[in-house]
Amino acid sequence: MKLFCRQFGSGPPMVILHGLFGISDNWVSIARTLGEQYAVYVPDLRNHGHSPHSPVFDFAVLEDDLLELTEEYSLENLVLMGHSLGGKTAMYFTLHHPQSIKKLIVVDIGLRKAPVNTEHQMLIDAMRGVDFTRVLARSDVDRQLAARVHSLRLRQFLLKNVYWRDDKTLDWRMDLQSINENLLNVFEGVEAPGFYTGPVLFIRGGRSDYLREEDLEELNNKFPGAVLKTIPEAGHWVHADAPGEFLEAVRAFLDQ
Repeated sequence: MKLFCRQFGSGPPMVILHGLFGISDNWVSIARTLGEQYAVYVPDLRNHGHSPHSPVFDFAVLEDDLLELTEEYSLENLVLMGHSLGGKTAMYFTLHHPQSIKKLIVVDIGLRKAPVNTEHQMLIDAMRGVDFTRVLARSDVDRQLAARVHSLRLRQFLLKNVYWRDDKTLDWRMDLQSINENLLNVFEGVEAPGFYTGPVLFIRGGRSDYLREEDLEELNNKFPGAVLKTIPEAGHWVHADAPGEFLEAVRAFLDQ
């Protein structure tokens, strides 16, 4: 699948993969900063943002999409960074194509299979429950979401996925039906043969439980060159909670 992709800067190639319910736009500020030294490519994953929709949504096709993107832009020896679902996809890709990766950065996710987080299903249900026939502006979507999604910050994150389908109608950009039907797939563990011996940075939020102490042994087995950086005051969206510390950790790793 040909993915929509934003591009920033020039230099050695870097690809950044967003997480579930995210879009490339979430990473624009960081991509612009890193674009001072790198040619940064930030795609929308399938079923997200401006990329095409598909009923198939699992790590195998996400890997294929990323491979197609690297071939389209002739990207070799690249830095690959991914957050959450994007981080799992990045690990899956790296274990299958280690020769293509110069450095890997994984943000707040591990390899293990995770139980479906009831919050994710709640968010899908809340988004699917929005009645767009009663919506004239994004603020109307926000008011409907607020009945189930109490966090203003989380609603603002979700509202980035709202767009004008035509002159009078707002809608969700993401393919909520496919994401809902394939939610179990994206909570699967990353299972791939081999290991990657190149440099790897795992960044986790100190207030997040997505990457736990018990996950580290498996990560070290698959990625023996890995180092771990914890940003104490950040939650799962580390790059949004502590952008300064996040960029400092990324840049220090890239400069090594």
